[in-house]
Amino acid sequence: MAITLIVGALGVVFDTTIISVALNDLAKDFGATLSTIQWVSTGYMLAVFVTIPLAGWAQARLGGRRLWVVALGGFLVGSILSALAWNATSLIAFRIVQGLAGGIMMPLMYTLLMQATKGRNIGKVMAIITVPTALGPILGPVLGGLVLYLADWRWLFLINIPFCLVGIWLAWRNLPDDRPAADRPRVRLDTVGLILLCPGSAALLYGLSQVDGSTGFASAQVLIPLLAGVALVGGFAVWALTRASAPLVDVRMFRHRSVASSSTLLFLGGISLFGSMMLLPLYFQQVRGATPLGAGLLLIPQGVGALVARGLAGKYMDRVGSRTVALVAFVFVAASTVPFAFVTADTDESLLMAALFVRGIALGAAMIAPMGAAFVGLEHEQIPDASMITRVAQQIGGAVGVAILLVILQQNIGDAHTPSALADGYDHAFWWSVALTAAAVPLCLLLPSLPEPTTPTEDSKN
Repeated sequence: MAITLIVGALGVVFDTTIISVALNDLAKDFGATLSTIQWVSTGYMLAVFVTIPLAGWAQARLGGRRLWVVALGGFLVGSILSALAWNATSLIAFRIVQGLAGGIMMPLMYTLLMQATKGRNIGKVMAIITVPTALGPILGPVLGGLVLYLADWRWLFLINIPFCLVGIWLAWRNLPDDRPAADRPRVRLDTVGLILLCPGSAALLYGLSQVDGSTGFASAQVLIPLLAGVALVGGFAVWALTRASAPLVDVRMFRHRSVASSSTLLFLGGISLFGSMMLLPLYFQQVRGATPLGAGLLLIPQGVGALVARGLAGKYMDRVGSRTVALVAFVFVAASTVPFAFVTADTDESLLMAALFVRGIALGAAMIAPMGAAFVGLEHEQIPDASMITRVAQQIGGAVGVAILLVILQQNIGDAHTPSALADGYDHAFWWSVALTAAAVPLCLLLPSLPEPTTPTEDSKN
């Protein structure tokens, strides 16, 4: 079951990271500005946010297997259409189709495996299920660079086809048929919640994506969508708390210590992960003079470290609990970021590669441990809501991290043009990254410890 879900998810994960190296080529081919082409990524992420809250309702309505096949089929259609795009507008529209499908798939993948394991061996499950997210940062930029070297940008989308086709075949063959019984009452869609939450979360992400270094958060193009997003999401929270029947996302899940503490840590972890993913390639390109492909190759040690972390974090989560693993991981994320706060234009690359490898291990563990802890003590029907809440918390944290560190970077770089002056600006930004990561360390103590062991039955004893 895990292999089946991973094969299907690889296309989505690669597509999220692979397109970042192609924006310049797309702008040239379509004769569009970079600000317009940026919507190829921004539109995709907004679409993802629109459909994440729908995953729980759709699963209850269709069943996990059918929903997975439908979402993967939608991603396949979006990939083919994106490869056939004739201008920037059509490509942005087709990327939105991909995002609508991808937003369903990622929380659904966590939900299906957690429900299948019934809360047992959470560390081992998280080690398996995070394979796609660990491979994406490693292979995505490199694969994108190779594709653009050997062929044109359309192949960035065509390579999704085999993942989707094999994933659909495996899903129909291996996933359990969990469609709702015919005599079971249909789950009604929370229409009011849909109108409030989906545009609200998308508005928050859009506002954060419009932050630039010159005006920061003070411009109208940032404040208006941010305030609208806060109002809509706040309105949804009030609606969900007063609604008698099932809301789109059950915000009462925050009463569970596991969900509340994990979501907070994943928000802060998203700041550290995605904020640094913006800083590191820019540092290598602007200060060290690396090409986009070269910057991607230099980041491989961090991705390899994240891949290594899967097994280590999963093993120790089942032994000592998520709390201890998360505490150690966040300490090492902060410590391994410190060398970048001292970078110059001539810093030894071998030192930076070693720091990135350690940082990758720590980051991988720092994301796996809170995600696994979120499901401790939950009932079967509560898992979809926890999966959606934690996913949204991580993604919004990432958007906040990018926005904050971008403002700090631009304010410290100013009109700097020499490598040494640019390096000084990056030093300040990396120190902020260290501080934001360190803020998460004491919060790790709020995570639940190991779940209570179940008492064996007579059958299991025999």
